[in-house]
Amino acid sequence: MNRLFTGTSGFAYAAWKPDFYPLKLPAKAFLSHYATRLNSVEINYTFRQLPKASTLENWVAQTPASFVFACKAHQRITHINRLKESEFNEIFFKALEPLRASRRLGPVLFQLPPNMKADTALLASFLAKLPEDIRCTFEFRNVSWLTEETYRLLERHGAALCLAESEKLEVPKVLTANFVYSRLRKDDYTPEERREIARSAGEQLAAGRDVYAFFKHEETPAGALYAEELLKASRN
Repeated sequence: MNRLFTGTSGFAYAAWKPDFYPLKLPAKAFLSHYATRLNSVEINYTFRQLPKASTLENWVAQTPASFVFACKAHQRITHINRLKESEFNEIFFKALEPLRASRRLGPVLFQLPPNMKADTALLASFLAKLPEDIRCTFEFRNVSWLTEETYRLLERHGAALCLAESEKLEVPKVLTANFVYSRLRKDDYTPEERREIARSAGEQLAAGRDVYAFFKHEETPAGALYAEELLKASRN
């Protein structure tokens, strides 16, 4: 049975009190509480540093077996080496091993810089060396990547085109994998927009795809509450 995984980009926000986190909840208990209401989180801090094994093991211990962590690929891969072959790629995936070994690793998000123009030969080489047991999704922020050649290349390797909302770029809803990965970046969504998000997720689940949907976190709990609403809607 296909599943909806939804949450926010991060969880450690005291500003979510009292509407999401109880007023007196200590920061060290944020994740365990978050995991009682949502079933996934997108981790951004792996973009800037390699996670310690003890940190990931602690996260696994604080969350149920059905909870997954989607991790953003390190900036050295996407912004410094810009997908060029490097020993660091293997180091990064090795750092995620506590999540991978416990089957708690969701997709890895490769968010490319806006000034990186399309190079499908480079992308093909990079895709060919990715671990076959890890789902990967690519967020392209330069319009030159949004072509049929890119989509077919992702499709051949089972990687998803990240459906990311942006004021600067409109990413078409092209599905290239057996899962969908959406980054919902608006600060607010109307009830009608939220119903459409739920309808679209239900459609993809019915079509046999897992769905990952992450709302913007910011300084209010709105994204977390939207994600909780979406999760409840999928269960009805």
